[in-house]
Amino acid sequence: MTETRTLDEFRDKFRVEELKVLENHCWTWSVRPGQPTLGAGVLSLNRHAGKFSEVTEQELKDLAELVRAIEGTIKTAFNHQIMNYLMLMMVDHHVHYHVIPRYEGIRTFAGREWVDNGWPALPMIADAQHADDPELLHHIQEKLKPGIV
Repeated sequence: MTETRTLDEFRDKFRVEELKVLENHCWTWSVRPGQPTLGAGVLSLNRHAGKFSEVTEQELKDLAELVRAIEGTIKTAFNHQIMNYLMLMMVDHHVHYHVIPRYEGIRTFAGREWVDNGWPALPMIADAQHADDPELLHHIQEKLKPGIV
């Protein structure tokens, strides 16, 4: 996997603008290009920061606001059991979270079955369910956009 070190590289890799669901002044929530579970996303800081300790107090307040919107929206859209937020930054050197909704049981969306292959343990973040359908990410994006709470 290619390392990302700049904000532009990160945003291109995760298709942040194309797959954006919601943003506030400091953060953007977008659909994750690889879907380990239905509705997985990326929550990324809108300016470059290589360490979490560089995040400001205002950015943390805006983070809390967006997290509430994410959880309410995904609950309404797909009825997740719990949400995992993974801040790994081993490859992508930019402050961001992988937002992984967790599901006990199968979900059906866009004519496809979705399974949380890691339930009830760690998420299988490398899974990319239904990657053969290039329009599926946009269907997920559209399902989430009108549900903003």
